[in-house]
Amino acid sequence: MKIFYGWVIVGAGIVITCLGMGTMMSLGIFLQPMSLATGWSRTSISTAALLNFLCMGPASFFWGALSDRFGTRMVVLAGGALLGLGLVAASQAGTVGQFQILFGMTIGVAAGSFYAPLTATAVRWFTRHRSLAVALISAGFAIGSTTISPFARLLITDYGWRTAMLTLGALSWLLIIPAALLVRKPPAWPRARDAATSASPAEREFTVARALCTPQFAAISFTYFACCAAHSGPIFHMVSYAIDCGVPAMAAATVFGAAGVASLSGRVIGGLAADRIGAKRMIVFGLALQALSVSLYVFTRDLAGFYGLALMFGFSYGAVMPLYAILVRDYFGARIMGTMFGAVNMASTLGMALGPWAGGWLYDTSGSYFWLYIGSFGIGLGAVAIALTFRPPRQVSFELPGRGVTQSA
Repeated sequence: MKIFYGWVIVGAGIVITCLGMGTMMSLGIFLQPMSLATGWSRTSISTAALLNFLCMGPASFFWGALSDRFGTRMVVLAGGALLGLGLVAASQAGTVGQFQILFGMTIGVAAGSFYAPLTATAVRWFTRHRSLAVALISAGFAIGSTTISPFARLLITDYGWRTAMLTLGALSWLLIIPAALLVRKPPAWPRARDAATSASPAEREFTVARALCTPQFAAISFTYFACCAAHSGPIFHMVSYAIDCGVPAMAAATVFGAAGVASLSGRVIGGLAADRIGAKRMIVFGLALQALSVSLYVFTRDLAGFYGLALMFGFSYGAVMPLYAILVRDYFGARIMGTMFGAVNMASTLGMALGPWAGGWLYDTSGSYFWLYIGSFGIGLGAVAIALTFRPPRQVSFELPGRGVTQSA
């Protein structure tokens, strides 16, 4: 039986996002050993994560627009080469300023080339099981947390942080570049093209300028921002907080991995559920569960508690993250999907940038992570409130041979 090539795209996307985002997010594993080895403060090291996401945001918009114009394969190839270069160079940084530039800026720009373009490509390939396909690509984040972070911890323990980071850079080149060569443009469905051409102006897909000015774009962007601002700090400082509470370093790394496993299941279950009940309902549920999970960190002190909370927290943010792409596709159509999801993703990366830096600053200022969790809980409730304002998109439907297609207007 012939395999639908869209699933090959999904498989390649999982590998690419696993390495691309897993290596970037592993900085939380490097945080304490780097601070001890170099004398750099947690705030200064966390600033590299801040720069990651500040650079990743505009880069996502830029790479997304390039993928709409020139194709995703070239974009991902360029990003994979740049990611490996950034990791290798950052492993040799002599000062914290050099590290912030090499790890923070270079890797941030590189990481922006993966998720938005690959998600846009997957959305174009699928008409049925679209939420599941996007969720599986997003699952690369969770697989990266589950595999890259413990692997980095082992390398750090045996060889030191510099060799560990150098190894991750070489691994990125080895796996991302071949996987990127599997990425292809989807076939053009003739009847879909004809239907789009014959539709009235109000029924045609949005232009980028028009889409960026809509209240739907603002609502999705602000929700995505608040969602990521709420969970980025707790994710980044999870290992350091567990170690501060007396959990052994290797066990703390496995707690991070447990959250990644739960996030993986959340993405798959969330994608399946969204195909049945709708993306908005699933997002509201996931955001509420995420806010509750963050608040419980204030009361967590032992290893069993960290494992239990990691499963709940990981599932909650995993279930939500892939669904914003579905909303973008439903509201604005497939033609400008890369550009628009890059723009929405830019808002999310600003939220992701806030949490790690704020957590490091609050720790260095107060000596604990208490206010990080309180602030993240409040922001999480704000995300729920904004998500409740989503309006359903107005739909224009037409049929492809063997496939049902819905276009937004």
